[in-house]
Amino acid sequence: MGLSGDGRGDDESTARGGTTGPNPTDRSKQGTKRSILVDGRGVPLGVAVAGANRVDFQLLQETLDSILTDCPLAPEEVEQNLWLDKGYDFDEIHGQVRRNGYEPHIVPRDAERKLLEKIPGYRARRWPVERTISWMNRFRRILVRWEKKAENYAAMVQLACAFIAFKQAGLA
Repeated sequence: MGLSGDGRGDDESTARGGTTGPNPTDRSKQGTKRSILVDGRGVPLGVAVAGANRVDFQLLQETLDSILTDCPLAPEEVEQNLWLDKGYDFDEIHGQVRRNGYEPHIVPRDAERKLLEKIPGYRARRWPVERTISWMNRFRRILVRWEKKAENYAAMVQLACAFIAFKQAGLA
């Protein structure tokens, strides 16, 4: 099968490995979405890659499954919390998060802002994820997707996550 001038083949699923899709907010250009799970310091724990036309909550299980190991410091009786944004506020998502051993916390952005103003010393839950996404966007190789195969792009994203983790651990 031949490729057209823009690098896309006639069949989108074979040319880009099936992980691109029309971005609904960007004139339906082909795009890729990265779903990332981080700890409280912003260290990436799991990442999933899909087409930009997928809704965030559809990537939740794939992102949770991408965690390689359980937290070694957390005993069974300690509750593991998972902070999500308002886009995940569905009953089936709450059940899915609980089945994976986490307690879901879904706080809208404006409610978190009010908590920051009211409670002295309250730690925002959203900024470590946003900061890690910003760090990931500094890797030009994953900001603009050059790879046609999904496996190659996912490997680049995981490599960027490894660099971020080493940097946070003070090893780089």
